[in-house]
Amino acid sequence: MSDSREIDVPGEPIYPDGPVHKDDPKVRQCLRCQSDFTSQWAGERICARCKGTSAWRSGIPVRASGSVSR
Repeated sequence: MSDSREIDVPGEPIYPDGPVHKDDPKVRQCLRCQSDFTSQWAGERICARCKGTSAWRSGIPVRASGSVSR
């Protein structure tokens, strides 16, 4: 006979809507333009709009706004 009840796994949090995975899409703030976007994986921090610019593709660094040049 099989028991169909869920079994709690020690150390694994229980979420009412199911488990949360690090690689689930999540709304993040772009590190380049600060706009909100939905990242497709845990390490994605630059939005598609910024990745599509010629500056991004050529590797030109971004200067922080308000910084003073020396």
